[in-house]
Amino acid sequence: MAQRAAERTYGVSDELLTPGLGWSLPALRKAWNAAKEDVAPWWRECSKEAFNTGLDALARALKNWSDSRGGQRAGRTVRFPRFKSRRRTTPSVRFTTGAIRVEPDRKHVVLPRLGPLKLHESARKLARRIDNGTARIMSASVRRDGERWHVSFTVQVERADRAPARPASVVGVDVGVKHLAVLSTGEMVPNPRHLVDAQQRLRRLGRALSRRTGPDRRTGQQPSNRWRRASARLGRAHARIANLRRDGLHKLTTRLAREHGTVVVEDLNVTGMLRNRRLARHIADASLGELRRQLAYKTEWNGGQLVVADRWYPSSKTCSDCGAVKTKLALSEREYRCQECGMVLDRDLNAARNLAALATEYDPAGSGPVAGRGADRKTLPAGLVAVKRQPGPAHAGQTGTVPPQGETADRVLAEAH
Repeated sequence: MAQRAAERTYGVSDELLTPGLGWSLPALRKAWNAAKEDVAPWWRECSKEAFNTGLDALARALKNWSDSRGGQRAGRTVRFPRFKSRRRTTPSVRFTTGAIRVEPDRKHVVLPRLGPLKLHESARKLARRIDNGTARIMSASVRRDGERWHVSFTVQVERADRAPARPASVVGVDVGVKHLAVLSTGEMVPNPRHLVDAQQRLRRLGRALSRRTGPDRRTGQQPSNRWRRASARLGRAHARIANLRRDGLHKLTTRLAREHGTVVVEDLNVTGMLRNRRLARHIADASLGELRRQLAYKTEWNGGQLVVADRWYPSSKTCSDCGAVKTKLALSEREYRCQECGMVLDRDLNAARNLAALATEYDPAGSGPVAGRGADRKTLPAGLVAVKRQPGPAHAGQTGTVPPQGETADRVLAEAH
């Protein structure tokens, strides 16, 4: 691209410019097959899926950059892709072809070029579905996390129609830092604060790592064995925090999706909230965006619906009893005191009840958001706002993503020993 841009400044016609390369995955594969004998004569020692995984990531990154540059992609500006560092990224590869199966003993899986791998936990649930003919393995992803190797299968299954335990039940969920979630039913789910609890241990492990002889790319110095062991201990500590956080979020979202027919949440600007230096660590530790993402596909899996309130809806400033709206409400005020009706209620519980009331304004058969009594960006004294339904699942392929529409997929995680 830089060469073609430079040639244009010299007055070279388009017909004589350096030939460009296609950005699609087939075009990148063709270019790789033509050059691999010269640039990587050892390519036969590795599985072709290792190169295909990198090419697929490159094709997606280039498309995202191009769409963002042309105004066809919403959200934050996507920069031009950069090379990944094999030292700072999570090693992963996705197998889409070849022999991918679970052995009859349920303790081994077979992957292309890698052969049989012993599992730390049993894969009997996946094997039982495959034996019954109700599931088919589409791909397998292998990644390293916290000094452990994990294999994740993307499986197409025949999922039976489900219905929530209480289809007519509506619950508003107000997420935050003090409480992970406050439900309109009055339940307050405490924030476990896994990262805060492990800060002292992380500091100790970080200091121990800094005292070891680590790698130096400028001088070519190799890390010592003690540095490698200290780095592994620090990595395992971070992996444990992530696993604890992930486990708590899955249990909470699964319970909400199975019990209630309608779940109402807020459209929070988490990226903007992270700019607050005093609360950024606590907001990131709570994983507010991940909680909403899990609710999006789990409510659809269980036959419910997810209603997302407008970002500018004043759920905390509105009285859930009389509907009066305060002009200002400081973050330090943990109780909502209505000047109109005199109601005194916890501010998070008050916001959750206001979110639950939005379900009455939601029209699932409509073509767009409901035109309610809405609030604008200035938070004018008004009532309910327009709401929208969270779009359904769009793709599968990464761990934790949702299956494509029209087909259902389950993710079966097995830890390779």
